[in-house]
Amino acid sequence: MSRKIAHLSDIHFGRVDPQILDPLVEAVRRIVPDVVVVSGDLTQRAHTEEFLAARAFLDRLPQPQVVVPGNHDVPLYNVYERFVERLERYKRYITPELEPCYVDDEIAVLGTNTARSLTWKGGRINPRQIARIKERLCALDKHVTKIVVTHHSFDLPPGFSESHLVGGARIAMGHLAECGADLLLAGHMHVSSVSRAVLRYQIAGHSALVVQAGTATSTRGRGEVNSFNCIRVEDEMVKIERWTWDRSTFTASGEEVYRKTPDGWEPS
Repeated sequence: MSRKIAHLSDIHFGRVDPQILDPLVEAVRRIVPDVVVVSGDLTQRAHTEEFLAARAFLDRLPQPQVVVPGNHDVPLYNVYERFVERLERYKRYITPELEPCYVDDEIAVLGTNTARSLTWKGGRINPRQIARIKERLCALDKHVTKIVVTHHSFDLPPGFSESHLVGGARIAMGHLAECGADLLLAGHMHVSSVSRAVLRYQIAGHSALVVQAGTATSTRGRGEVNSFNCIRVEDEMVKIERWTWDRSTFTASGEEVYRKTPDGWEPS
């Protein structure tokens, strides 16, 4: 059996290119995903009208969905909202669940919140979150492909500083490796990339794939065109397709294929 995941990130309502929205919805529907993942930053400044626009956009995408917040979904300038209410608007308009999940016979997709009030751009995963993810992943059958979704990443595309890594990454990776985590999906940097965790963490017998999505709709592309990922999981193979915007539609513009080995995921 195969599964398809549409992986979007950094949609940033409040600073979107409106001509992209309809073609993006059409492209995601055309893929017919088994689950849609949105890895954070649904808004630009966490304003109510931005959350309402993001909610309307999500309602047009296929279900089920695993959606996690990003640092832009925490209010920035209002001190009370940032440190007391924090993600209240996100929970009101997007989802009250900060650890969403989708599990079937082939894949398990678990999300967690890495956005924090004390940091402007950075994020963190704490021991309680790690323990909950570990408990759920370790309980799954070994043939299930195990996927963790965060906004801040466990690895970096070329040219990015260590400050962009999620805080607590090294401790978390040790625990995730014990449970055989396969894919780590993230966003935040507006750059698409795929890397193997073993190159950074060097955990024997474990090599998860760290999959970054670019920004699907924001005007802040950081040198890349708008894009999203289509991830196809079949047996012990993963294919990651990048779908890019060409000013009229989204089309598949490249793919990377990996196969699972005794030492983890390797390029095919």
